[in-house]
Amino acid sequence: MKENRSLLARIVNGSLVLQILFGIIAGILVATFSESAAHSVAFLGGLFVGALKAIAPILVFILVAASIANQKKNAKTNMKPIVVLYLLGTFTAALTAVFMSFAFPTTLVLAAGVQGATPPEGIGEVIHTLLFKVVDNPVNALITGNYIGILAWGVGLGLALHHASDSTKQVFADVSHGISEMVRFIIRLAPIGIFGLVAATFAETGLSAMAGYAQLLAVLLGSMAIIALVVNPIIVFIKIRRNPYPLVLTCLRESGVTAFFTRSSAANIPVNMALCEKLKLHEDTYSVSIPLGATINMGGAAITITVLTLAAVHTMGIQVDILTAILLSVVAAVSACGASGVAGGSLLLIPLACSLFGISNDVAMQVVAVGFIIGVIQDSAETGLNSSTDVIFTAAACEAADMKQKKLAE
Repeated sequence: MKENRSLLARIVNGSLVLQILFGIIAGILVATFSESAAHSVAFLGGLFVGALKAIAPILVFILVAASIANQKKNAKTNMKPIVVLYLLGTFTAALTAVFMSFAFPTTLVLAAGVQGATPPEGIGEVIHTLLFKVVDNPVNALITGNYIGILAWGVGLGLALHHASDSTKQVFADVSHGISEMVRFIIRLAPIGIFGLVAATFAETGLSAMAGYAQLLAVLLGSMAIIALVVNPIIVFIKIRRNPYPLVLTCLRESGVTAFFTRSSAANIPVNMALCEKLKLHEDTYSVSIPLGATINMGGAAITITVLTLAAVHTMGIQVDILTAILLSVVAAVSACGASGVAGGSLLLIPLACSLFGISNDVAMQVVAVGFIIGVIQDSAETGLNSSTDVIFTAAACEAADMKQKKLAE
């Protein structure tokens, strides 16, 4: 019995990253040798993602309210520089996608249209949707996972409780701690959940469906890799003036990998908050910046919108000058920030970008259909980039603020 407990303790306290890697390899092997077995373990992935999605809205609401309620007077949360980094990162992602699309122009064999999908008619509609999400009923926001609404109500409740009694504030702090413990337990189950997700994904699609779109995928993934490994490190270096790669690689490993397989920024919010706690960042900052980043820090979405739009442009033989390309980057960045407010996410914002070039909605929706075909890889990589960047920029802003305070103290 003692040996069994010792073995269980070693497993529980072992490297989560190595366990996730083992789960990925095991999932691929199961899908390769037995498709029926892969389908039978798929429920493990569904349970894991479901648990993350269930706990995330409550975690965000309670943590934001508790952090603001218990915040010391005149304490700085560093939110302004983080928001600037979010917007800068999204815009540079769109510019990078423009450069890659011109360097490696891609044409498409257009697929069938997407039935029943209604893209937004303009950026105004996207902003309109987001504004109404702010004033959503708080119960409905928690049920539907509307993080804009959850943030708004969490901030409002936190401000209202800021002058409450210490005992009331402590209750919220204790509840926040309890939910965080539940999150840690769920995250320890990640290797089992990812094992089920990988097995199901490889059993259903494999890689054969992607072969016909190899160049398009190469441009998409290449753009995302440049952002993750070149552009983001440069931005972080400018901010903290030291080697950025230890931070960047840690975030990619511990946040990006999980987000890649869950394919949900919302589901990865608890993972990111646990990582921020591990990095010893300011709770007052990351409790707000992480759920906000899951909404507006959308570099991966900006890349998807830009690359697929320019693929449509090249397919139609339309000539694009540099000023129009820059305008597309702005539209893609603004649209990406509102992607969470649109059903279907970044793909259904492609017709909006295509309208800049006079491409008809029928053609644009066929490009959206291509996006759904490659979505298994595209959406996974996009989510991994978006989610890991939330922690990278939050950590960079916190470290820069700490460095500034030390200099002032000296």
